[in-house]
Amino acid sequence: MPKKNYTPSPNGQSAEDRALDIFANAMIEKIQHIQSDWKQPWFSGKTSQLPQNLNGRPYNGMNSVILMLMQEKHGWETSRYATFDRISSLNYTKDDEGKRHPILDAEGNKLPLVSVKKGEKSTPVMITTFTVVDQDTKERIKYDDYKQMSEEERKKYNVYPKLQVYNVFNIAQTNLKESRPEMYEKYLAEAEGRRNGTAEGMKDFPALDAMIEKDLYVCPIKPTFGNDAYYSIANDVIIVPEKSQFVDGESFYSNLLHEMSHASGSENRLNRIKPDAGFGSAEYAREELVAELTAALVSSQNGMEKHIKTDSAAYLKGWLNSLRESPDFIKTTLMDVKRSSSFISKRLEAVGEKLEKDGWNADFSEIRQQNKTFSPAFDRSQTAHPRPQAQQQEESQQEKTEQNQQEQSVAKSTERSRFHR
Repeated sequence: MPKKNYTPSPNGQSAEDRALDIFANAMIEKIQHIQSDWKQPWFSGKTSQLPQNLNGRPYNGMNSVILMLMQEKHGWETSRYATFDRISSLNYTKDDEGKRHPILDAEGNKLPLVSVKKGEKSTPVMITTFTVVDQDTKERIKYDDYKQMSEEERKKYNVYPKLQVYNVFNIAQTNLKESRPEMYEKYLAEAEGRRNGTAEGMKDFPALDAMIEKDLYVCPIKPTFGNDAYYSIANDVIIVPEKSQFVDGESFYSNLLHEMSHASGSENRLNRIKPDAGFGSAEYAREELVAELTAALVSSQNGMEKHIKTDSAAYLKGWLNSLRESPDFIKTTLMDVKRSSSFISKRLEAVGEKLEKDGWNADFSEIRQQNKTFSPAFDRSQTAHPRPQAQQQEESQQEKTEQNQQEQSVAKSTERSRFHR
């Protein structure tokens, strides 16, 4: 089958199409590298900090994946990004009337101009904005105000999403290091020391440990002595070998996160796993990629590396073919990664905040209750420190069932990944 050339061309392409081409190229290049060396992680320790803008706001799951791949490819030292205009804004301040004034040093001299280095190319990011309009008055309101409304109040408004493409630069692509050395050193310092390892190679992940022991995920997680790690759709339970069977804690947690992603995709949650997607099918393979990238993203967010699983490696060729043949494949896959990683991260953050505030013996009943009355956004304001949340669509969760299956064989490491029906 002929392979499509994914070299971006501005002629006849929308900004979204060009962005998808760049996304596809980045993923193709990464998967090709993994094919040649399965021991390398999806994201190395160099990208253990999630990409953020200059204000410290993290990019979402889809954009994070691409920016992290770009950072690793080019060897950029920090995970901070900004648009051309935002970088230019570092050269001036605005008065009350909106007039610009050059930024001066303590002695009243103009500081050196901050600029993008000649020849540097930007990376596109996709951001969805929402316009909220009153059905009767046609008056527009802020989306943040809409999110705070009750379900009944929201019925009066129409919400129109719009996907916008922005182009950003890593600060290593600018002269910030020379023009604002103190600012650059601050960003550089925050990117160091993010690894979560110990001298023995084991990891302690209190939030995830508590989630396992205290049944704080949307389905039970059962560490079981054996050689299989999987999510059972029929029983709604995650089986994973015991931590001691893995070469280190990092391998245990990253493999578990893979299965937690599968669990997030069940029909009564994010509705991503298709009941008729048989083993080896295109849909099954795509779900494996979603779980792999979700685990890699959440692992990296928590200072760990995620290596590709042996069973997932068998899908590398299929993933490459899909990426080359259809730009929609990368878009839908990365959107699912965004939802899946957010699904897991919000719950880990809620448990982590509760642990930090009240300790190991904290009352987690509110978290358990929210998991029963499923909400993708997971309203952490009910569990820890109040924060604005995205629109929630609560759905009833089917009654969970316990699985008492015991594995008989011994494994010193586990790399098989599958979800059972």
